[in-house]
Amino acid sequence: MEPLPIDEHLPRIAAILDRGRAAIVVAEPGAGKTTRVPRSLLERIPSGEILVLEPRRLAARLAAARVAEELGERVGERVGYAVRFDDRSGPRTRLRFVTEGILTRRLISDARLEGVAAVVLDEFHERHLHGDLALAVLRRLVLTTRPDLALVVMSATLDADPIARFLDGEVVRVAGRRFEVAIEYRDPPSGKFVEPALAEQVAAAARRLVSEELDGDVLVFLPGAAEIRRATEACAGLAKSADLDVRPLHGEMPAEEQDRTIRAGHPGARRKIILSTNVAETSITLPNVVAVIDSGLARVARHSPWSGLPSLETERVSQASATQRAGRAGRTRDGRCLRLYTRHDFDGRPAHDTPEIARADLAETVLTLRARGEDPTRFHFLEAPPASALGAAGELLERLGALDAQGTITERGRQMLSLPLHPRLARLVLEARARGDGLRGCLAAALLGERDVRTSSRNPIGGSEGRRARDDSGPSDLLARVEALEAAGDNPGRQRAHGIDSGAASSALRARDQIARALGIARGGRSDVRKPVDDLRKPVDDRPLLLATLAGFPDRVARRRAAHAPEVVLAAGGAARLAETSVVREAEWMVLLEVDAGRAPAGKGFAGSASAPLVRTASAIEPEWLIDLFPEQVSERRTARFVSAGERVERVEELCFGALVLDRTQRMDATGPDVDEALRAAALSAGALRFVDDREAHALLCARIKFARSLGAELPLPDEDFLCARINLLCNCIKSFAELADALREDLRAQLAPGKPLLDRLAPERVRIGGRQARVEYPIDAPPFVASRIQDFFGMREGPRIGDGRVPLVLHLLAPNQRAVQVTSDLAGFWQRHYPTLRNQLMRRYPKHAWPEKPG
Repeated sequence: MEPLPIDEHLPRIAAILDRGRAAIVVAEPGAGKTTRVPRSLLERIPSGEILVLEPRRLAARLAAARVAEELGERVGERVGYAVRFDDRSGPRTRLRFVTEGILTRRLISDARLEGVAAVVLDEFHERHLHGDLALAVLRRLVLTTRPDLALVVMSATLDADPIARFLDGEVVRVAGRRFEVAIEYRDPPSGKFVEPALAEQVAAAARRLVSEELDGDVLVFLPGAAEIRRATEACAGLAKSADLDVRPLHGEMPAEEQDRTIRAGHPGARRKIILSTNVAETSITLPNVVAVIDSGLARVARHSPWSGLPSLETERVSQASATQRAGRAGRTRDGRCLRLYTRHDFDGRPAHDTPEIARADLAETVLTLRARGEDPTRFHFLEAPPASALGAAGELLERLGALDAQGTITERGRQMLSLPLHPRLARLVLEARARGDGLRGCLAAALLGERDVRTSSRNPIGGSEGRRARDDSGPSDLLARVEALEAAGDNPGRQRAHGIDSGAASSALRARDQIARALGIARGGRSDVRKPVDDLRKPVDDRPLLLATLAGFPDRVARRRAAHAPEVVLAAGGAARLAETSVVREAEWMVLLEVDAGRAPAGKGFAGSASAPLVRTASAIEPEWLIDLFPEQVSERRTARFVSAGERVERVEELCFGALVLDRTQRMDATGPDVDEALRAAALSAGALRFVDDREAHALLCARIKFARSLGAELPLPDEDFLCARINLLCNCIKSFAELADALREDLRAQLAPGKPLLDRLAPERVRIGGRQARVEYPIDAPPFVASRIQDFFGMREGPRIGDGRVPLVLHLLAPNQRAVQVTSDLAGFWQRHYPTLRNQLMRRYPKHAWPEKPG
């Protein structure tokens, strides 16, 4: 073995572990920590298994291969690995490199890690959720039932002190075998700068390195497989002219292709441009790389609040990741790093990546802890996750049936944990199996959990060979993908015809097979892509898969706002808009599976559609399925509402799923407190006077009563407050305004009848003047008065009185044209002082009328 910088520190690491403490190893790139530390544990620990956690499958495979090679053995003997699609280990295997999901499931099935002597967490700086969970669980084990368990945490760019405090461990710092790396940044843009596409930037940087007579390989960091394909096309001309070998490297490639790229990265072959995702940041040695081109971008796992599934977003990498990438060029000699971003951009980036525990969905973590009998809200993590995220995860798991109302894991929850899937997708495949369509359920889960198999997410999927043509509508976008992949199988030509990316399809099919093995489902069912296409065209019942899809996404139920409209309203609240590429064009009810928040195009007639989430994948459902699958989440709601058109109350009985109504019944003959209250509220809102037949007569009545009360009479005053009080009492077993008006009329008559004789005596409606009856007016802010022609008062010495004779009425004396010529309450004084003068004027204006000299 060639000596490596880590070698001289191995005795110190061993001494720390012998003292029963954890070792935190901070070793720079090139130090050899990934292979030498696990091997040293294998050699010094006489018995027991050693687990090494690697965050990526490629790193786990390569590390196992390297250690086995140094021991002169084949992988699968003393050294092996277990990753998602591959397990290379045997009965003699003691040193096992595993990925995160493998370790998590081991911690569930074997709570004490019986037979495990040591656990190494490598590249811990990436702070994946599974890694944080493993660290916390291992700490608990060491402090309780497994104090003998050796624990090592390793990274090149790790903030070690918090971890040392968390584990009560010791830090070992190791310098790497690094050479100088000259870092160059892109110049800041000036003027009207149009930034070239990323692929063109990569090609230009590679062309520059070649023109400067680069004598080694170039490693290019890109965010994903799609960018790698575009960069490969952009570099094709340069590769041909400079005799370069352009090779991809990413996690979705088959292991054989990854190995070919790694082997091609050694000295002695043609110069290469290796286009890689961040799988090459750590734990992989490409000794002939002398230059790095860094896009500064990576796919970062985020929690989609809409789908509830992990999603990959393209984001800027942290300074620590950028440093790791640059270091790939200085492993064996001096190198160069061309960063496709400015120095100002680099300085503004965070020092480290945000831990996944602070930004990811915690459903699987909560379920794992519950399976171990732990309370997630009290569990001691290195960094506590947000309480809101823990609460949301618990609610989702309860809706999926993985936890009961007390937070205890159910049998279904344990079955879900046995699958290498997010709890949503695990629930989907379990439901599909229970309904006899397990293999298709596995494929559906794989299509949702893996990267998009479409060659373009802007286009629908399908083709002439599928059961549905591209422009047809259908019950489910997910089902359309399942059918297209079934029809295309593993034939690249047919896959292209269906708009399917071959690499993504291969990943989805491998994932389907692994899920099926975990479920104990044999191939040969509907989703077996080996079957002839003609056989797949036979009629098939889609209902089991549609029901299973709903089972995994009960909180994403939606209903179309109007028939054939693209807008949908969600049971959980809010609205979204179906993408034009969706095949779900007829269904009223659906479940939303993949949604891009804030990406909906503006549309006419839909308020807020410009910013509404865009639904890329939906699946039709029937409302009665919600009752069958989630009876505890269906509620009955009885409400009474006032219908203005008929001015009456109706009882509405609704069966609801969240904010959506499954079924509604309307009854006009219902009675009850809610009906009474609805009528009461509507009546008071309309105003009590709405129920008075003659408002003018009612106003006069109130004025008369107020006058009588001013004289000491104890009479009820039917003003608006009084009417409201009576309406409150009368709204019992009454359903309409018409009934209420009749009831109020009878009630007022009964309330006022005892005082009517007194009222008529104190405040009469009319008084006799001469030979006629005149109406008495009762103004609010003035004394009562009566208005009549002046001739009606001839022969009278004084006007009429009311209030048992105590109050003289004010007299409005009218001319023949009905206009007042005098207002007085002293009729005798008027005849004596004012009438003589007024008589002359009236005689001239009305000569046909008699105007006696002495009228009183």
